[in-house]
Amino acid sequence: MPIDASLVSLRPITAETVRAITSLSVSKSQARFVASNAISLSQALFSSNAWYRAIYFGEEPVGFVMLKDESLPSPPTANPRVSVWRFMIDARFQGRGIGRVALLRVIEHVRSKRLFKTLTLSYVPGHGSPEPFYLGLGFGHTGQFDGTEIVLELQLRQNA
Repeated sequence: MPIDASLVSLRPITAETVRAITSLSVSKSQARFVASNAISLSQALFSSNAWYRAIYFGEEPVGFVMLKDESLPSPPTANPRVSVWRFMIDARFQGRGIGRVALLRVIEHVRSKRLFKTLTLSYVPGHGSPEPFYLGLGFGHTGQFDGTEIVLELQLRQNA
């Protein structure tokens, strides 16, 4: 049964919610694919181009997303780019369609800025990787690598 997409939201992380967000985790078999939310938030603290949000299903925190958005620093980078730096859904909430709706919300956010031609992301290849999930949302292979990670991109503009 499809989920009610209206229940999926992206919210700022606050002092009151940070512990709940850092306690979310993927399954042990997926741990090699994404850093913990505590590490991600620590990196965001020292990055002028980190945009991050908690993913909620109703009133329950279920995931985390962080973008590297080169339009955020002041002054912004000329020809800024944007990429998904981190994306995770807690193991207890996977397989319900929440991640799909959440990433669509991220794509809407990026498109609404009207600054970018593409949204990129990368993933660690291997059994259980999120590749099928990303391809199912319209991301495509670029032929590029970020270290050992495979880079995908999504066209945001029709004439990009």
